[in-house]
Amino acid sequence: MAANVHPTAIVEDGAVVADGASIGPFCVIGPRVRIGAGTRLTSHVVVEGRTTIGAGNTIGAFSVLGGPPQHTAYRGEDTALEIGDDNVIREHATMNLGTPNGGGVTRVGSHGFYMIESHVGHDCQVGDHVILTKQATLGGHCQIGDYVIVGGLAAVHQFSRVGRHAMIGGLAAVVKDVIPYGSVWGNHAHLEGLNLVGLKRRGFDRDTINTLRAAYRLLFANEGTFQERLEDTAETYAGSPEVMEIIDFIRADASRPLCLPEREV
Repeated sequence: MAANVHPTAIVEDGAVVADGASIGPFCVIGPRVRIGAGTRLTSHVVVEGRTTIGAGNTIGAFSVLGGPPQHTAYRGEDTALEIGDDNVIREHATMNLGTPNGGGVTRVGSHGFYMIESHVGHDCQVGDHVILTKQATLGGHCQIGDYVIVGGLAAVHQFSRVGRHAMIGGLAAVVKDVIPYGSVWGNHAHLEGLNLVGLKRRGFDRDTINTLRAAYRLLFANEGTFQERLEDTAETYAGSPEVMEIIDFIRADASRPLCLPEREV
């Protein structure tokens, strides 16, 4: 089945639109864009730059994908945006190209939901099953793990890391790294505990959740130094893949501060 391109749409020479894709009214597709099978652009969508969009995506009106990075040092270099499969990208969403100094590629995974006016900044690496709710914003170079939810009007500071299955509350200003399975909110955001609702929804069993809760209490207790507690937690729960994911996340980039609890655990 050939691509369905509305007569008012502009698809520039060089663009590759797969069979079964649908390009709606008044869309503009640049010459270096590749769009996968079954992807549907509703109307007034702009896709530019060296942008690759996978299969089965739905992209809402007035979204702009592959626009230049919002970075003062960018001078039109050849960088890219890569979007996976089966995402829903709603109206007015924006996702920018990478920058030469940030790896050159912004990557967005599959099965995500990017609500109205959400933004993925340059050089972000976004996992699968991610939800950015209304007007949620990722600054440049953010690393967002699978199944992360970013609440409405929340912002994640550039270079921040957010681990898998974490939840960021609405209006939060995240300027520090968020551990996997964590739940943060506030301005500036602080760790409120584990994302228990998300863990239950995704089928984590009671024993796993109880182990995570016990490890959390040990890791963020007031006794000793944080490094001592980190080592104690790693030793005590070495057999738990979920706890060790948190430990490995913390150890992976010791140069960045962590979101910590605001009050005693």
